[in-house]
Amino acid sequence: MKIGIGSDHGGFVLKAQIIAHLNREGFEVVDVGNHGESSVDYPDYADKLCEAIAAGDFERGILICGTGIGMSMAANRYRHIRAALCYESFSARMSREHNNANVLCLGGRVLGVELAKDIVHTWLHAEFAGGRHQNRIERFC
Repeated sequence: MKIGIGSDHGGFVLKAQIIAHLNREGFEVVDVGNHGESSVDYPDYADKLCEAIAAGDFERGILICGTGIGMSMAANRYRHIRAALCYESFSARMSREHNNANVLCLGGRVLGVELAKDIVHTWLHAEFAGGRHQNRIERFC
């Protein structure tokens, strides 16, 4: 699976750790930026990732800012995006099983690295359940 990942300055350090983790797990990862800790505007990187998903460049994406809130708000402006802000693994799994989330948002300043890696692992390995959940998704996509 090809995964896009992006962050602002608040998520830059965690993003680097998540990229290394995903590479070790054998995923193809493309970093859409930011490439440093200097202050940037998170919507720019949410836009890059969401537009790349629309173009078919990535099946799923991960966005990281300080809290994850800004990235989730920016990503969910796109009709084809179902971004889920997750702070633990249960919501990550449910975001895939029931909502078919295609973007995971994380808070670089609120999550520890090991918890973030567990959330990412759970989210990437959970499958959409379909059925009654598909009808709900079709109502807003």
